Amino acid sequence: MTEESMRLNRFLSDAGFCSRREGDRLIEAGRVRVNGQVAILGQKIQPGQDEIQVDGQLVLARSPEEEYVYLALNKPQGITCTSDHRRRDNIIDYLNYPKRVFHIGRLDRDSEGLILLTDDGSIVNKILRAQNRHEKEYLVELDKDYDQDFVRQMQQGVHILGQTTLPTKVKPLSSRCFRLVLRQGLNRQIRRMCEALGYQVVYLQRRRIMNIDLGNLALGHYRELTPKEVRDLKSLLKDSQSDPGPPRY
Repeated sequence: MTEESMRLNRFLSDAGFCSRREGDRLIEAGRVRVNGQVAILGQKIQPGQDEIQVDGQLVLARSPEEEYVYLALNKPQGITCTSDHRRRDNIIDYLNYPKRVFHIGRLDRDSEGLILLTDDGSIVNKILRAQNRHEKEYLVELDKDYDQDFVRQMQQGVHILGQTTLPTKVKPLSSRCFRLVLRQGLNRQIRRMCEALGYQVVYLQRRRIMNIDLGNLALGHYRELTPKEVRDLKSLLKDSQSDPGPPRY
């Protein structure tokens, strides 16, 4: 391969088609072809020379002059964070943005709140990679009153999925509601942590991802990030690793 070659999943991400992780899923599913041949994981291609198709749709390299899109969406319950158009509740069709974007990470179908979408593949893994431990803040409501022992255990870490979670920050708001700041993203982590301590989550809303706050954004609506938000976000990501880590939710 020449110096211009790149991994296929990176090409799909740089083209604004999907994230690298989603690209790997598409490749594994046999939905990506290179020059008419079914692609394989880890395959390298040469942009401008190789023809890339996903589900029969041609994917073109991005123009250097094209500006990236950075969006914040207040996702409602019932919407699934997937770009698979075969699912009627997929977040991409729900957003209906005029340019192709992809979601950064996931938020449970039963949860609502902030999720970021972009066509800038360079920031996705830096935000998602577990080892970078970027903060995400949530508003949580339980099915019954909690006590100080619950707060202490949530702050110290709870044993779920064969491991003890990292320490968290808990700010009580009422007898059943609190704000929680995580620095990791295990599958359904907050719900599992609460269940392990004998509680059920009845409402979960993500309020913040790093420096991006949900603010007063109406449920189901989206907005573009301000230039300052984008600058500050990239500054926070400056020293973050971009190698893909385990999936974050």
